[in-house]
Amino acid sequence: MKLPAAAIIFLSLAGCGYHALDRPTVENPVTPPEGWRAAAKGQGGQISSGWLKTFGNRELEKLVDQAIAHNHDLKVSAARMREAQQGVIGQRAQQMPLLSLNGSSNANDSNSESYRLSLNSSWEIDLWGRLRKLSNASNSIAFAATEDYRDARLSLAASTSRAYYNLITADRQVKLAEQTLQSFESVLRIIERNYKGTGEGALDIYFGTNNVASAKRALEARKLSREEAARTLELLLGRYPDAQITATAKLPRFTNSVPAGLPMQLIERRPDLRAAKARLLASADRADAARLNLLPDFSITANSSNSTESFTKLLTLDELVNSVGSHMAQILYDGGELKSDAQAALERNRAEIHRYAQVLLEAFREVESTLDADRSLAEQEGYLIEQLKQAGQAEKQAERDYTEGVNLNILNVLEAQRRANNARASLIVLRNQRIRNRIDLHLALGGDFKTKNP
Repeated sequence: MKLPAAAIIFLSLAGCGYHALDRPTVENPVTPPEGWRAAAKGQGGQISSGWLKTFGNRELEKLVDQAIAHNHDLKVSAARMREAQQGVIGQRAQQMPLLSLNGSSNANDSNSESYRLSLNSSWEIDLWGRLRKLSNASNSIAFAATEDYRDARLSLAASTSRAYYNLITADRQVKLAEQTLQSFESVLRIIERNYKGTGEGALDIYFGTNNVASAKRALEARKLSREEAARTLELLLGRYPDAQITATAKLPRFTNSVPAGLPMQLIERRPDLRAAKARLLASADRADAARLNLLPDFSITANSSNSTESFTKLLTLDELVNSVGSHMAQILYDGGELKSDAQAALERNRAEIHRYAQVLLEAFREVESTLDADRSLAEQEGYLIEQLKQAGQAEKQAERDYTEGVNLNILNVLEAQRRANNARASLIVLRNQRIRNRIDLHLALGGDFKTKNP
């Protein structure tokens, strides 16, 4: 079968612009590391599943469930996911025939009516695969939106966990501030008793009173921080932030390191990386479709119509006139618009390649940093526990010596109290840092938080 001369001309003209453009690519310029430098020996296994359960806190798990059920930002992500899924249906429909039915009636001079019914159909033949490329891109975008939703759930679980432990930390700091105030008031009473008995130590009273006032101010500041931490958690839960929620559990203690898994496994499991890869694939398909748009369009059209003075006869299609035709179109000159669109799509594909590479590099950095911090914070906690032990013993000894009159230098007592209280406060903060970093590590590794479509 020979092609018509016009078709040969169209194909020749189209091929010039089509072949002049580079093909899009999905190559990844980043080579994943063979292993994590910051990971300790024996950490090469898969990350433990159900990372929330590693904290051993059922209350936390319930709060995360509440956040997932009521958080408005997550509902936005879910709606966008469903929007992208509807886009798949719309794009797939472009590959199907289009049918339309039109009907009309007209009155004439003889007080009678005539009716007309027409059925039209058109179908673009996807000879070059352009529509298929666009459909593939739509599927990739829907997949990316689903992964965005999974990532939003994982991030929400992490944010809720951080906020929960921040509230516990703030509550612990309030209790420490109360204990500090009681300790300073107790020392002040001893100072005042000694002053009444000996008439000496007026300066000590000023020091003691100053410490009490400072402790009261610190207590108020800690209470305010606790209320703000409660509001932050309530906001994540989708509640009105009135700072009424409480969290009195203890901060968890970690004894085992988190198995980090392999870098390639990280790529396969992190929702944000999977979404970035899907968008890269979509950009390549769209760029290909833009190149294919330079080629001629082929379509088939058909129409059927019937006209009668009886509406009942109109419903029978025996007298309909059928016609089928084919159509081929090739734009000869558009000022370079189609070629410019194709080149722009190719540049978007190149941009997605570099964006994906940057996301990968950032993911590798997050894992390395959190693994390194996990080890360092564990060592710091050990040193701080020893520091607190020594400071606590010094505090008790200084108070005992002052009470018994062995050493009446109040500055020794106040300095010992300051060091002990600073160590206690630092330990609370450090343990919260370890918790936050462990949450960040699970997040960097893709977690294992089970998700379901809304």
